[in-house]
Amino acid sequence: MAAQTILFDFTLDKDKTGDEKQRQDVAKILRNELEHIFPQLELAYCMESPENGYFAVLHENKDTVITVRIFQHGLLTLNVEYFLPEGKEPVLSFETMRTMELILRQKFDSDRSKYLPPIKRGGYIDNYMTSTDERIIEYDIDKVVYEARSPFQKIQIMHSKTLGNMLLLDELQNIAESDLIYTETLMCRGAENYEGKEICILGGGDGALLYELLKENPKHVVMLEIDELVMQACNKYLSVICGDVLEKRKTDQYEIIVGDCVDYLKKFIAEGRKFDYVFGDLTDIPITDTPEGETWDFIRTIFEHSFQVLKPDGKYLTHGNGSTCTVGLRLFEEQLELLRPKVKFTTTKAFVPSFMEEWLFYQVTFA
Repeated sequence: MAAQTILFDFTLDKDKTGDEKQRQDVAKILRNELEHIFPQLELAYCMESPENGYFAVLHENKDTVITVRIFQHGLLTLNVEYFLPEGKEPVLSFETMRTMELILRQKFDSDRSKYLPPIKRGGYIDNYMTSTDERIIEYDIDKVVYEARSPFQKIQIMHSKTLGNMLLLDELQNIAESDLIYTETLMCRGAENYEGKEICILGGGDGALLYELLKENPKHVVMLEIDELVMQACNKYLSVICGDVLEKRKTDQYEIIVGDCVDYLKKFIAEGRKFDYVFGDLTDIPITDTPEGETWDFIRTIFEHSFQVLKPDGKYLTHGNGSTCTVGLRLFEEQLELLRPKVKFTTTKAFVPSFMEEWLFYQVTFA
């Protein structure tokens, strides 16, 4: 169940909407056509002003509400909104919407028109997320598989018809069953040799990176993940990407430590422990204009400690953000350039199915 909002836009000759009488004539045509679909339509409110044009609110039985704006510049917008209970048929079918758009376009002699399928608002399942360049992405989520709140974050696993089960943390998409390319690009599969190497994963609670690295026959992997509940949920509902690695916390090949990765990095530094690879599988690069705030401070802390536990010929590998997030990526690279001893980096890209955009990954070594 959710509120359904359907949007229609029409571009008219501005000579037909320039004054109050012309706008009233357009509104009359519109209402006549709407009454074919909504025969009990009533006018609830109407306002006209030289600056803002025509605005009206109509309704049918107070269930379906229609708002209309006719701008003096030649733009008409029409919004239809109603509540759709579970199992009920929508008020407007796709065929009705398309027919309605074509008829009104003809009646208005409109150059351009457009309608959007129903935007579902306020339902239990949230199908909408945003890309890194602030585009709205609609997912084909059909059920909530798991939902809980840990001491650190909100955890959800949703099922998508095309992407499989998806992990969301604080309502941000993290990984899905479709996203092997994400993990393979993060680890530079085929370009890096992990056999016999010692590896540290910072984060990685979904288990996907650990699962894929173990296939490369490393000497040992230690994973530092703060949220036990994330691992429990992924072990149960995302075994496609993590296998059974989250079943045990310690084997001959790997150890999963539940705790703050910064605390354990400090411990490793004090012990003089070194790794061939350190993976930053933590927070994304923030989308900000300046490298300020708690997340940026955390990123700098991770840098400071990670490079102290890297061997001289070791590598730090991490994900960045969407490749369109140019400002955030540039700020991230500027932070890398400030590190001492100096480092150098390369990048790789991959289109991640569940992100629905191209993602950037970093490979950092001592200069």
